[in-house]
Amino acid sequence: MATNWTAPSISSHKVRDGNSPLVMLTAYDAPSATMAVEAGADIILVGDSLGMVVLGYEDTLKVTIEDMAHHTAAVARAQPNAFVIADLPWLSYHISPEETVKNAAQLIRAGAQAVKLEGGYDRIPMIEAICKAEIPVMGHLGLTPQSILSLGGYKIQGKTTNAALTISNEAKAITHAGCFGIVLECVPSLVGKLITESLNVPTIGIGAGPDCDGQVLVFHDLLGINHDLQPKFVRRYANLKETSIEALSDFAKDVRDGNFPSQEESYQLSEDEIETLGLYGRPDPLKDDPLGSW
Repeated sequence: MATNWTAPSISSHKVRDGNSPLVMLTAYDAPSATMAVEAGADIILVGDSLGMVVLGYEDTLKVTIEDMAHHTAAVARAQPNAFVIADLPWLSYHISPEETVKNAAQLIRAGAQAVKLEGGYDRIPMIEAICKAEIPVMGHLGLTPQSILSLGGYKIQGKTTNAALTISNEAKAITHAGCFGIVLECVPSLVGKLITESLNVPTIGIGAGPDCDGQVLVFHDLLGINHDLQPKFVRRYANLKETSIEALSDFAKDVRDGNFPSQEESYQLSEDEIETLGLYGRPDPLKDDPLGSW
């Protein structure tokens, strides 16, 4: 997997140093990974969001480490020229540092170059264990989708001074524990700006304002494939769901009308082979000989 990006090079990539913002896109299979790279993505995130946009779950809590390894391997097989990060799914890093490292290693063996996990102070022992195993780890603070049951749903975080300070302090703590970067999700713009300015590692925003060191969106959201959930921070750059349905409907109509496939879209025998087989002048087996006696 050829890429100029590494965990150390990403870790030192701050916009305040004159660098352009990092571009992160989610991808869950080889075709989407290829498209993301050709579009110029620096980082591919194999996100547990695949549970909702690919596997049809209502949330990310049902995604397993096996699901993540399967989709990470599909992305890796595309050999994308981008840095590949895979999400550790819910309950894969909550029980013990040993189990956390084992699950992180499974994603690395599948083709990831780093893993990402959600949470702050409670995750420090897991972050340290992963780093001791020489596996790069990215953090995720603010709205943490794996915590929706305790958060009471998908809600903006850091709206009060105390909440904002907690997120900021947790960002510093998990950076100190070894995170080479942090995703900030659904926090007020000013909070995103202040946290970004306080850290020496990059922040990747998703609903965290324009002052982060990079931005990420879900592949299906920005392309308009998924219309079910439309957060405020999603900018839709295409409407592929509508376009795709129109194309598929045209196909269905052509099949039903007998317009697909055409002779040009069908394979033909040569005139010599038709003559050799003695097919000229034979009855139509469907119209003239329905029992197929010939």
